[in-house]
Parts: sequence; C-alpha cells; structure tokens
Amino acid sequence: VIDLKALVEGVFTIVKSITGEVLSLCYSHWKGQVLTADELHVLYEGIKLNNVHHYDYVLTGYTRDTSFLEMVVDIVQELKRANPNLVYVCDPVLGDHGSMYVPENLHPVYKNKVVPVADIITPNQFEAELLTGKNISTEKDAVEVMDLLHKMGPDTVVITSSDLPSRLGDRFLVSLGSQRTLMPDGTKSTQRVRMEIPKVDAVFVGTGDLFAAMLLAWTHHYPNDLKTACEKTFSVMHHVIKRTISYAHDLAGPGRKPSPPQLELRMVQSKADIEDPAIVMEATVLNL
Repeated sequence: VIDLKALVEGVFTIVKSITGEVLSLCYSHWKGQVLTADELHVLYEGIKLNNVHHYDYVLTGYTRDTSFLEMVVDIVQELKRANPNLVYVCDPVLGDHGSMYVPENLHPVYKNKVVPVADIITPNQFEAELLTGKNISTEKDAVEVMDLLHKMGPDTVVITSSDLPSRLGDRFLVSLGSQRTLMPDGTKSTQRVRMEIPKVDAVFVGTGDLFAAMLLAWTHHYPNDLKTACEKTFSVMHHVIKRTISYAHDLAGPGRKPSPPQLELRMVQSKADIEDPAIVMEATVLNL
C-alpha cells in the first residue's frame, strides 16, 4: 500500500498545464487539457480536507493561464502562513531567444504577483530581462539584473542560460547565479557564481523541470552555498543528458538522427547520479 502522504510530503508540485507549445518542439501530436484555476482550487481543497496540506516546498513551472497563476499565488501565500519557512521555487516560463511562447498577459502576473512571493527563481536570460526590463549584454549587466530580481523578492536567482560569450569558446553556454543570505547580525551577504555549460546538439522535453527540481533538492542540502548547489544541479543535468544521448544514438543506429521518443530523458537509469552526482561542472565565484 502506498502511503500517499509520505509520497507528497516535503515537496508539493503544483500540477502544470501542458499545451502544444511545449511538446511541438519535439512531437507532432499531443492530447490533453489545460488545468483551470477552478480545477486547481478543487484539488487543493481536497488536499486540505484530508489535512495533508503541510508542505516545506512548492515548485511550479509552465502554465499559460493568468487565473491559474493567480490561484497558485493564493495557495503559496496560504501555505506560507501555515509554514513561514516554506520555500517556493518558481521557473517563470515565459519564452526564450527574444520571443514569448505564453500569452503576453502572463508577464505582469509573474512580475507583480508570482516573483514577489518566490524564494528561488530559474529564468533564462530572456525571462530575466523581461521581468526586470533590463537587457543583458555583459556579465555586469547580468549581476545587475539578478540584483533587481532580488529586490523583487527571491533570495536565490539562477539565470539558467545566457547569450554571454563563454571563456571556454562557442561550444559552451554561460549560466549565472546569485544568492542573498541573512547573516547573524542582520545584514545580508551575496554570493554570485558563474558556470560554463557544454552545448548539446539535441532537443529534449523536461530538462527545465528537471533543473528546477534538482536546484530545489540541492539548495535544500546546501541552503547557504549556491556554488555547491549549482555544481550538483548542473552535474546531474550533465549525467542525465549524456546517458540519454548515448542511449538515443545506440537506438537510432550509425548516421541516423535520434527521434523524440529515443531522446526521452533516462531518469530512472540515472537514479544514482541524481542522488549523488560526480561533480563534473564547476562554478566560479564572482568577486564583484
């Protein structure tokens, strides 16, 4: 018998609405419904009736409905009233590479309602720029954008990918992170890190969700050490993607491009790496 309370305790992942914009990158067809705010409310009321609504973490990602997003904010605020130490991790999925792939009316909801109640956010460069109104052309710009996001609410910000030039060449992406920590004397200390991430010539479904979940897990283990949390998180990503690509090419055969089903992330097969990853991605602490 599965103990449902034990299964969901600790991390409450708000169910995300899935539409074609996500899956059309890989698959030609998709089915399903968009979860509405009313449906989310009914689900949450059911959880409350069973008295299993005591959580330490909330993690949210893709949605395309403003009322749903506002309901998420209401639920997070209620959960935080019950547990002021609850940590809300938000992947503010808005778009990438200069264009939005959710309705534009979600932008002000994220900016004015969601981000202010979040503790950790994981935007890409485009999303970070959109939320702050500031462009990123240099590392200094990125730091200023992360500082602006801190002022909006979150103590931990990770820009998951950027167009900044890598010190290791054009085969690498740059990711940056910033974490504010409250010191015993009441002041706040900020740690900022930079990571160079190898580019991968493939398209996957679910890497953003995996990244946010891993960052949640490793910031839990290292709440005041963003450098280590990022090294663990990005190393998990490396191991999972490497295993997935190897498996996909073996299935596809020599000289053939792997299909979307063959590129489904090898999560179960990567269990050991998820739990205790060998560190293959190292972060550099920025002294600014």
